[in-house]
Amino acid sequence: MLYLPEIKKNMNLESQGERAELFRSMHHRGKGVLILPNAWDVPSARLFESEGFPAIATSSAGMLVSLGYQDNEDIGLNDYLAAIKRIAQTLSVPLSADILSGFGSSKKDVEITVKGVIESGAVGINIEDFDHETKKLHSLEKHLEKIKAVQEVSETIKVPLVINARTDAIRYADGDERQRFEEVIRRCRAFRDMGADCVYPMGLSDKTLIHEFVRALDRFPTNVMIRKGLPSIKELEDLGVARVSFGPSASYATMGFLKRISRELLGNGTFSLLVNDAISFDELLSLAKKREEKS
Repeated sequence: MLYLPEIKKNMNLESQGERAELFRSMHHRGKGVLILPNAWDVPSARLFESEGFPAIATSSAGMLVSLGYQDNEDIGLNDYLAAIKRIAQTLSVPLSADILSGFGSSKKDVEITVKGVIESGAVGINIEDFDHETKKLHSLEKHLEKIKAVQEVSETIKVPLVINARTDAIRYADGDERQRFEEVIRRCRAFRDMGADCVYPMGLSDKTLIHEFVRALDRFPTNVMIRKGLPSIKELEDLGVARVSFGPSASYATMGFLKRISRELLGNGTFSLLVNDAISFDELLSLAKKREEKS
């Protein structure tokens, strides 16, 4: 029997379940690609929501670095879940949480993590099949066991958590480029067959390979990440991609902008980049409002 600590009584699981089903439906609309921005804190998430994105995801790299950690599982699980909760409680749209590889190697570890994610208010998860420290892939059997653990927690708590199953086989599998690509397909087919809602072939950006991958998965919902060289959103839609996520690219862009501001001020003594197109003080404060405080 699956053991889980009791969910807090004040959680509105019915509305959370509705947001989860809404989020799942976004992968099957037939109305275009779901563009999913990855936030790293409350204001970035709220800004994305205010600009009209229908759902938000967290960026593990962006969020962890903002808290002073590397992109791995060194942070304590409670601190990580608290950061997710602070974001979730401010949003009206669905939030999907990146949980790296589940914060532990055992099924029980993943169950505890996923229970905490649901309690935080998130309605989706992104789970990876590699170890950030060793840069080695977990066995396919191990990752399928983790996906099964996510499903069992979701069924027990009765929140239909949306699972985005990621593989990094394109980077870390054995063999040449073609063999690694075939391993990506093999793993993602297994994720699909285990019941994942979306598959994420991390690092796939070539138009021809995306086309081949989507066909090999029978047009099952596929997530690709924005990066240099990725086809346009329209091209991705034509290729059959269901979801395009930012990954840490918004964090990269923000840090790059801060570098340009610094160089302008220190190099030229001017500050046009700092003040032009900036939001106001009131707008900044509005990004901290919790969901129940919004009018």
